[in-house]
Amino acid sequence: MVVPPWLSVPPPGYGGLEQVVHGLVDTLVAHGNAVTLFGAGRQNGTAADFVSTVPDLQYDRLGESLPELAHLARVKHLVTAADFDVIHDHTTIGPLVAGRRAVPTVATVHGNPVGEYGAVLSDTDQGVGLVAISHAQRRANPELPWVGTVHNAMDVRDVPRKSAPGRGAVLWLARFSPDKGPDLAIRACRAAGLPLILAGKCNEPAERRYFTEVVEPLLDEDVTVVLNADREATLRLLVDARCLIMPIQWEEPFGMVMVEAMATGTPVVALRRGAVSELVLDGVTGLVRDRVEELPAALSEAVRIDPAACMAHAARNFSTERMALGYEEVYRRFALGAAAPVREPVPIAAR
Repeated sequence: MVVPPWLSVPPPGYGGLEQVVHGLVDTLVAHGNAVTLFGAGRQNGTAADFVSTVPDLQYDRLGESLPELAHLARVKHLVTAADFDVIHDHTTIGPLVAGRRAVPTVATVHGNPVGEYGAVLSDTDQGVGLVAISHAQRRANPELPWVGTVHNAMDVRDVPRKSAPGRGAVLWLARFSPDKGPDLAIRACRAAGLPLILAGKCNEPAERRYFTEVVEPLLDEDVTVVLNADREATLRLLVDARCLIMPIQWEEPFGMVMVEAMATGTPVVALRRGAVSELVLDGVTGLVRDRVEELPAALSEAVRIDPAACMAHAARNFSTERMALGYEEVYRRFALGAAAPVREPVPIAAR
């Protein structure tokens, strides 16, 4: 299992990829698989054997290509066919260099596979199989060499849960970016007459600039700001929230925060973009709308959603057990050389 060199697994706070890998690794080990995690730094919070390619986490260099390239070059020299059956790569550049490895590689695509990222993925080495995290993500670029679709997941047993519909503030939980629509969340809550908590990741230059230039001028007494909260704090915010608002302005390939919200019993109010309709059952675990103007009314209606239905949906569809079984099937087919790219239509909605 190869993760980027930026954060530990699990991460101390924001880090959706690392949180997903944590759950996947521990469940694979519980199933009897021998897993080695290749990462950076000195800390490993998983059940896997840990191999560090560099003593310090490279978060301060996030956005540069050389730290990840150096990390992958070191992984290549540490991996032999005698020791491993398959490599599961979660890095951005991994699909470009994986063909040089002595062991077959499946690579999970964690971003939106279009534009520059799509160009990188379209040059994936022959024999490297890509795994999508949603059917919506695959539809965005169906010509890539996909070999499977496995939803992200979390250990739903370890989260706090609400016992009744929340009556507190609406919660927005994301990185501060125009893609995530915090400005739209403020306007929607204000129109609905509801308080809002903006709990966001804000430690990269672009995030700080966006917060200062766009978000701060909109703030008033009805908005509470929580910056860079750790995981325990964000889970508590989710439990206490009336609902989670997701006014996204891009084709979100998954959106782990929606699963986290439903797992705690908190409904999701979101715009119909990317994988939203694949994760949220409209009218059952949240309210999915087509236009920003529809969000205030949906926020008012969210208290009608049954928390138990949210929790049951998350447990049934987005457990680490289900995710691990999905990846084990991909590994088996790929390691045997039988995982040809699959291009037939894929279903849209979660069951």
